[in-house]
Amino acid sequence: MWPLLIIALLTALLGSSLFFCRRKLSQRWSRKGSLKAEESRLRRFQLEEVAKATKNFSAEYLLGSGAFGNVYKGTFERHGTLAIKIAHADSYQSVEEFRNAEVRLLSTVNHPNLVGLVGYCEESGPKGAKILVYEYVPHGSLLEYIMGRGGRNLTWRQRVNIAIGAAKGIAYLHDGIKPSIIHRDIKPSNILIGDGMEAKVSDFGLVKLGPVGDQSHVSSQIKGTPGYLDPAYCTTFHLTPFSDVYSFGVILLQLVSARPAVDSTTRCQPNYHIIDWARPSIEKSSIGEILDISLLSQAQACNMEMMLKMGELGLRCVEKMPKNRPTMARVWQELEDTLHLVDNSSTHKQPWRSSGRATSKFAPPTERVHHRSLDKDFSQSFVSIDGVGFQKFRIEMDGVSLQSSSSLRCFEFSTNDGVEVDKKNLTPVKEETSNQCF
Repeated sequence: MWPLLIIALLTALLGSSLFFCRRKLSQRWSRKGSLKAEESRLRRFQLEEVAKATKNFSAEYLLGSGAFGNVYKGTFERHGTLAIKIAHADSYQSVEEFRNAEVRLLSTVNHPNLVGLVGYCEESGPKGAKILVYEYVPHGSLLEYIMGRGGRNLTWRQRVNIAIGAAKGIAYLHDGIKPSIIHRDIKPSNILIGDGMEAKVSDFGLVKLGPVGDQSHVSSQIKGTPGYLDPAYCTTFHLTPFSDVYSFGVILLQLVSARPAVDSTTRCQPNYHIIDWARPSIEKSSIGEILDISLLSQAQACNMEMMLKMGELGLRCVEKMPKNRPTMARVWQELEDTLHLVDNSSTHKQPWRSSGRATSKFAPPTERVHHRSLDKDFSQSFVSIDGVGFQKFRIEMDGVSLQSSSSLRCFEFSTNDGVEVDKKNLTPVKEETSNQCF
C-alpha cells in the first residue's frame, strides 16, 4: 500500500515539475521568437559600421545632444544617410532593458508623421554600446523655425500643415496602437521637418505605455521639459494621453506667435509663460496682437481666421482639467476642417495683412489693404506700409541701445547720434505712450 502511495506522489511531483518547466521554456522561446520577428523588420548594425558611417563619431557629424545621449548623422553604403542616437552609458542598466524600452516598443510604430526606426546596435554589459538608428530628417527641428535661426521662417499654411501632421503622429501613438504610447516630451525640438516640410515627431526616450482596460491613467515619475509639462501630471503623478495634448497646446501658441514657452527676458514679468501672455488676446479674438511679425512681411498674406483657430485650439489643449481637453485626433481634425473651410472660402474674402483683430466671420471682399498707404484705423499696435503690416515700436533719443525680445514682438531703439529720415515719404503716426510689453 505505502509503496503505491509513494510512487503516486513522486509521479504527481514529476508531472508538475515538467509542466512548469515546459511553460517557462515556452515563454522563453516565445520571447526569442518575438525578438527575431523584430529583427526581421529592423536592421541590426555592427558597431564598426556605425563608427565608420560617422567617421568614428566625429564632432562634424554631431546633430545634437541631450540628457539621454548624442545624435549623429551617418552615411551607410546600403541605407544612405541615417540618424544615429547613442545612449549615455547610464541610460540603460542592461541589454534587455534597452530592447524593452525602445527596440521592441518602437518596432511596432509605423506612421508617416513619426520618425521611423531603421535598426539598432547593442553590446552586452552596462557599459556596452546602445545605439538606435533612425531615418534622417534633413530640415532640422520646428524650434529652429519658431526662433528664426538662420533666417528660417514658415508661412501660415506651413505652420498649419506642420501642426496637423504632428497631431496625426501623436494621435497614432495614443489611438493607433495597443497598448497606447504617451510620448511625455512633446516640444518643438522633437518635431522634425521633412523634405516636403511635413512634421515628424521624434525622440522616444521618455515614452511610457498608456493606461489599459479600465485604467484612467498610469502612475509615473515626472519627466519632460519645463514649459511643456502638464501641471495636472506634475501635481498628481497621473500620466494620461492628455498630458501630451497639453504640451501640444503650447506648441500651437508658439506656431502663432514665435515666442518661447517661458520668456525670462520680459521686463514686466520674469518667467512669463506663453499661455498667460497669449490668453487675453485670443479670448477677445485679437490674434494680431500676438502674431509672429514675420508672417506680416511674407508674400503670401497671413490668414487670420486660421491663426485665430490655432490660438483658440491651443488654449483648449491647455485647460486645467485634463478631461476638458480635446483628444489629439480631435485636434488635427479641427485644424484640417478649418483649413478646408478657409480654402473653400478664399474666393469670398481677402486674407488679412494688417488688422490686429480677426472675427469669427469672413471679411467682405471690399475690405482690402491698398498699396502705398499707411493705415492707422485697424489697430493700435499695427500699421501697414505698401500692403505689409508692421508692429509699431518706440524710439528714444537719450541713450544707445538696440533691444529685441526673444519673441520678436517688442523692440526698443535709441541713439545719441542723429537719425536722418526722409520726411517727404512718411505719413505722421500718433505716438504710443504706453509701456506695454507684448
